[in-house]
Parts: sequence; structure tokens; C-alpha cells
Amino acid sequence: MKIVDLKCAIIGKSPVVRIVTDEGISGYAQAETWKHYLKPHILALREALIGEDPTLVERVMLKIRQRGGFKPWGAAVSAVEIALWDLAGKAAGVPVHRLLGGKVRDKVRVYNGSIRFPLAGHRPEDYADDMRKMMALPEGFTIFKQPIGFHSPMKREVPNFYYGEPNASPFHGALDRGPVTEKGLRHLVDCVAAMKEVAGGNVGLALDCGPGWMLGDAIRLASMLEPFNLLWIEDVLSGDYTPWVNAGTYRELTRTSVTPIHTGEQIYLRQNFKELIETHAVHVIGPDPADVGGIAELKWIAEFADLHGITIAPHGTANGLLGLAALIQVSATLPGNFIAFEYTTADPPWWSEIVEGLPSPIVQNGMIDVLDRPGMGVELIPERAKEYLTEDDQAFFS
Repeated sequence: MKIVDLKCAIIGKSPVVRIVTDEGISGYAQAETWKHYLKPHILALREALIGEDPTLVERVMLKIRQRGGFKPWGAAVSAVEIALWDLAGKAAGVPVHRLLGGKVRDKVRVYNGSIRFPLAGHRPEDYADDMRKMMALPEGFTIFKQPIGFHSPMKREVPNFYYGEPNASPFHGALDRGPVTEKGLRHLVDCVAAMKEVAGGNVGLALDCGPGWMLGDAIRLASMLEPFNLLWIEDVLSGDYTPWVNAGTYRELTRTSVTPIHTGEQIYLRQNFKELIETHAVHVIGPDPADVGGIAELKWIAEFADLHGITIAPHGTANGLLGLAALIQVSATLPGNFIAFEYTTADPPWWSEIVEGLPSPIVQNGMIDVLDRPGMGVELIPERAKEYLTEDDQAFFS
């Protein structure tokens, strides 16, 4: 089997990869919904793939892995890797998890980081109301992650939250940072207390806090949050679109904190997790398969973290339904340090009408059944997807 073409189309908001072979089998993958600008980066990899055997995934990846970087620039390589595994699974007639060593669980836990309700404000009562709404969701999530502080409008909407001016950049991930005021710190803790009063011990609560905190403020925050038994506080110092690791500073925070410290969604490749893991700089890592270099890369990182007593909660909030399938497959194979992965939904909603293979309902009691169809287990339906192709992408399925 040989690769004869690499295609990319924007379907809805998502770049979608198709790897075409001379045996009529195609592999598909999806990048995050807001990364439409990746199309030329994906297509730039085409020449390296033509003529290769797609079932020799690592051999193909050795040709292109160095062409990626920290989020968002590792996404093009990651999408190709995931599409290769989809294709390899279809060629072998088995689900991808069997190619990765086989599933060790029949259901995978997910946490809610994507189903959101408009907040009425950023007062404690607003966060309490939001928690009630999320706990009432039919998916029955057992873990929720709440954006707060620098990872939310709180930095703008709460007067004098910090000693600084919010960034006016149009880009998601623009780095607002600065010392937090005593008022801002206490306000954030009051909002967490209000959420925990609603949640009690019935569900787990994690916080997406930044990046943007100064180390001293992060240490104070972690100390003040100790009574609430949070699952983790995420990306406090760096993370999201920050193109560096900052392991040494994270270690200073982690060694003082009872509250688990989490980062990693922006990091590309195992080499850039090495120091975080080997120095125990964090308690929890959250690589995203659509940014870290793919699902095999994520599995390697998870195994290495497990050797060091570090847990893993993979990121994935905007990876779409093809990305959801990839998260299910790889998470089914991860060792016992796996907590849950971040649930991702159809965006736009009509995406659920152009794929097949997902269970209905997808999530029950916070869990998803592992998919056992060949490949990733979720397949695009060309006849339905064609109506959403732009004029430039009409040849995507041909």
C-alpha cells in the first residue's frame, strides 16, 4: 500500500486531513476548530508522504516530525499522524487501540471542559449557578473544569483583579499576566468556594487558571485552594499558547502545593515533556494529541509519566468528533495514571450528522464506550459532508 495524495479541507471551522492510498483506503483526522489557517501547513507535508507505506506510521513520521512546533504549529504534523493511524487500523481491519497495544479499559472517563453556559457575571453566585447547570447535564459528567482568573473574562470584568492592563490582542492565548491583587485573589477563592458548596464531594472540580500568574501569587493561590480538594489547577504559570515549558518555575510551585498542579496542552513532542516529568515539576500533565505530535506520542509520554508517579488528563476541548475518536482510542490504552480526557463536541452542531460510528448517547455517567470499529472508529460520510465543502475544497472526496 502506498500514499498517493494528502488532502486538506476546511469543514465548518476545522481543517480535516485525508490521506489517500493506491488501494482505495483513506485515513482522516481533524485539527482544532479554530485552526483553519493550518491548511497550507498541512499541505506542505504532502511531498514527504507521497509513495510511503502509511501502515509504517513511525517511518513516515520520521520524515515530518521536525516540521512542527509548540501549539499551534505542531497541529499539522499531529493531524497527519492521527490520519496515518486511522488508515493503518482500517488496512488491518482492527481498531487503532489494538495497534497501540490494546485497550486496558472498555470505557474511558471524560471531563467537561467544552459544554459551557453563558455566565451571568463573575460573582460567586454566578459560578455556583453554572455548576448547578453543568451537574444537571444529561452526560452525567463526574469531573468539571472551570475557566477562571486569567483564563476567563474575570481578569477584565472584576475591577482591580490584578496590577496590569488586559491585552487587546485578537488572538486566543494572548498572554495577559501580572501580580494579582489581594482583592482579586480572595474573589477567585470565593468563587471556587461557591462552586464547591454546590458540588460537594459528588463530582471532581478542576480549574483552568491561566497562564499569567506570578510565581509568588500562584503559591498563595494553591495554598488558599487547599481546603477544596481540587483535582488540579491548570496552566497557572505558562501553558495554552505559551511556546515554552518553564519546568523550573513550575517545580518551585509544585513542591509547595498540596493542590495538584497541571500543564502541558501547548507542548509539542516527548522531548519537551522530559524535564517536566523527570524533575517532578508538575503533578498532572495534559498533552493534546492534536498538538503534541499525535496519539503514539501521547501514549509514550503517558507511560513515561507513569514511571515517575505523574498522572495524565489529556486536553482536547476543540478537537471535534474525529478528534474525539482519536482521544477515545489512545485513552483506552493508557496506564493507570490516566484520570480522564477533555470531552470535545460537534462544532458546528451539524458535524454530528456527517459522521458515523459514535454511540448514542455518546457520554453516559461521564464515560464513553471504547470504539471497536476499524481505524479510529468514527468515519466521515462523504455524501453528507460534501454539502459543507467550500468551492476550493470540492475535490476533497474525489
